[in-house]
Amino acid sequence: MKKVLIVDDEQSILTLLAFNLEKEGYQVQTALDGLAGYSLAVANRYDFIILDLMLPTMDGIEICKKLRQEKIDTPIMILTAKDDELDKIIGLELGADDYMTKPFSPREVLARMKAIMRRVTKQQQQKAETSIESEEAPKVEVGEIQIFPSQYKVLVRGEQIDVTPKEFELLLYMAKRINRILSREQLLNAIWNFDYTGETRIVDVHISHLREKIEKDTKKPVYIRTVRGFGYKFEVPKA
Repeated sequence: MKKVLIVDDEQSILTLLAFNLEKEGYQVQTALDGLAGYSLAVANRYDFIILDLMLPTMDGIEICKKLRQEKIDTPIMILTAKDDELDKIIGLELGADDYMTKPFSPREVLARMKAIMRRVTKQQQQKAETSIESEEAPKVEVGEIQIFPSQYKVLVRGEQIDVTPKEFELLLYMAKRINRILSREQLLNAIWNFDYTGETRIVDVHISHLREKIEKDTKKPVYIRTVRGFGYKFEVPKA
């Protein structure tokens, strides 16, 4: 029986989700505040976490951040009344797997939760099958950029730069596809592993952050080029 943790400060939402999940055969635990939810998530092994953003004692963003710092990789769905784009980007960047706003349909929550768990299981199987190969993954070098996949390290003009996990994955994905036009939707599916229809701003924000770190002049980028009406293209700078 799969275990699900729901953290929300509205009892009615806890009751609604718990009822529908238990009816589907899940074992459910709940928490009404952030600190209690975080403590449960650290002390127990869950298959999925549904997490509100606006919580007393500790907000959902902080919980998500701390769980990922603790190397707890349980899939997380952020469920909140806030529909601010920045909150979505922050939540997803910190390691959340999906984002839904209230009001919501319990059926949609269930459907998306199942899809995420299936995808995570598949990724874990693929990771296990390729673990030995990934340890020996060769560096990717484009111009003055060197990317070391097995070390999550990036050198630009000989100096290591700080990148977030999503920035690293995005840079590596594009660097392996030199001169190919990649749509925002394609990048969303490849890096965030989900079809965030209408959420392409997430890609633009991460591209902007990468340009600040790898380009000499962000107004005249030579590596990550914008292809108007299509998306982006990673190029080898002309000598």
